[in-house]
Amino acid sequence: MVREEDKPAPYKYKLVKHNVIKFAYMHLAALYGLYLCFTSAKWATIIWSLFLLEAAKIGITAGAHRLWCHKAYKAKLPLQIILLIFNSIAFMNTATYWVRDHRLHHKYSDTDADPHNSKRGFFFSQIGWLFVRKHPEVLEKGKTIYMEDIYKDPLLRFQKKYAFFVIGLWAYVIPTVVPMYFWGESFSNSWHIATMLRHVLTINLIFLVNSIGHKWGNRPFDKNIKAVENLSVSLLTTGECFHNYHHVFPYDYKASELGNTKFNAATLFINFFAWIGWAYDLKVIPDNVIIARSQRTGDGRNLWGWGDKDQTEEEIKNVELIYCKSN
Repeated sequence: MVREEDKPAPYKYKLVKHNVIKFAYMHLAALYGLYLCFTSAKWATIIWSLFLLEAAKIGITAGAHRLWCHKAYKAKLPLQIILLIFNSIAFMNTATYWVRDHRLHHKYSDTDADPHNSKRGFFFSQIGWLFVRKHPEVLEKGKTIYMEDIYKDPLLRFQKKYAFFVIGLWAYVIPTVVPMYFWGESFSNSWHIATMLRHVLTINLIFLVNSIGHKWGNRPFDKNIKAVENLSVSLLTTGECFHNYHHVFPYDYKASELGNTKFNAATLFINFFAWIGWAYDLKVIPDNVIIARSQRTGDGRNLWGWGDKDQTEEEIKNVELIYCKSN
């Protein structure tokens, strides 16, 4: 049974027909690409496609999400360039547009101002929101989102200004040409596997955080919001679906609690570049603050068994108050 508060206000969406046609083709091409993986593709093509898929996910999770959207850490220019290339491989619009939509999602989560409002159903929040015109609330509230830091970033300005060439090169041309040139793969296999199948998987895996990440899982940090923790989705998205935690503490560079790195490839990626000095000023939330918040507003079902020792209500308030004052 759907709770009354989870029912969205009635609204008739207008289809964006060219997007429907484009995504229909992409998904059919991806299915054909999957068939080709088992019938005619060379192993090198499949390995190349998997590499591109992981790079694309990192370009969204460690790049557009944690670095540019939330400023959860800082990166030196070489790492920024790597992340911009990986983000372009992902092609989930430019990083600039991705950041705007995601900041909007955090500020107005699960409302009509949320671009992929989960209250409108699983399909809508997964991919259906790309098939329709944006809700008027998304357009109106989008004007209030702070974006000056993004507009001033020279690399992001470059990607946005030359998106056709930059994204076209990294998302379509290079993935297709490399298998053909280096190991004699056919154009059909290269296009349908390394480009279409890889692209469709990137989109749908990342958007599981929008759909499943707001529906099925536990809420150990705030039981009053829809965002959940889902380990399976986290494994598929380089560590992005410790989502209840992330909505409570969006500026933690790990996007997950208590130093968790075992199921968080994006965190391991950032940690490696921090080790060589290309990533720095990594933001973390103190463990006692995390536990205090969990005990105050969580549902009591954490994934790792931490924080079982209860603190008094006064102790919880004091921990959070000290943390807020110091930040």
